[in-house]
Amino acid sequence: MADLVAVVVDGVIYASWLFMIAVGLSLIYGVMHILNFAHGSLYALGAYAAASLVGMWMNGGHGPYGSYLMLLLAAVLVGVIAGPLIERGVLRVMYGRDEIVLVLVTYALFLILEDAIKLIWGVNALYASAPYNLLGNFSIGDLTYPVYTLLVIGMAVVVGAVLAWALQRTHWGKILKAVIYDREMSAALGINVGRVYLMTFTAGAILAATGGALTAPTTSVQPGMGAEVIVLAFAVVVIGGLGSLPGAALGALIVGLVRSGAVHYAPQVELFSIYVVMALVLLIKPKGMFSTAEARKI
Repeated sequence: MADLVAVVVDGVIYASWLFMIAVGLSLIYGVMHILNFAHGSLYALGAYAAASLVGMWMNGGHGPYGSYLMLLLAAVLVGVIAGPLIERGVLRVMYGRDEIVLVLVTYALFLILEDAIKLIWGVNALYASAPYNLLGNFSIGDLTYPVYTLLVIGMAVVVGAVLAWALQRTHWGKILKAVIYDREMSAALGINVGRVYLMTFTAGAILAATGGALTAPTTSVQPGMGAEVIVLAFAVVVIGGLGSLPGAALGALIVGLVRSGAVHYAPQVELFSIYVVMALVLLIKPKGMFSTAEARKI
């Protein structure tokens, strides 16, 4: 029973972290139909920016609880700077081309940003453990976890709830749905599709950077960390259904629980197990568990 509790708790924690990253990727694809490989680099940029700001804050002798604000500030700064630069400077001129071309463009951006990270921060690992250790620990039976993990879970719940509310209950959400369903008709009705794309990509960039910023206190921040994450994020959105918010949540939960179970019971097949589940899901539901409806062109 203790092992089962550990599998569930670890799986939920991992799923919450993964959802923060994958939901931004799913949002961008749902609106813009772009498989954004650069999402992994935006995650890494968030982690590096968070480590830098937390280090500056702590070295400046400021109150340690302000380090949590530095994490959020890092995510927002990366999103609002890198998001518009990528969307306006690169992707805008590529709209209307084949989707595979956009995949190659974002992969090229991923490679460029990975080298840019090394150029700015170097190749040595950075550490920002202060926010992770500050809140202490809590216990579930014989198991002990950092309270920081509750912060990650809470952030994932808040992000999911806010996105669901925004998409279902707001005027902006209705505009997004119109653009998702038929971009040409939306433009004909007066919707500024270019602005929708800009805001969507920026929001996705902020979400990716938030995932990176929340990760920074839990591990060493080092080159290459975005490569593994983007593979896992793709697995999540493929399982859940490209462009689906509930799909991203369910996909993250499935991946989190499967990985946790593999770590506890069969660590030698940890990564392999995720792709087995993805293959099984696609055999039954080729477009994922919550695939979005596509407009029928006549």
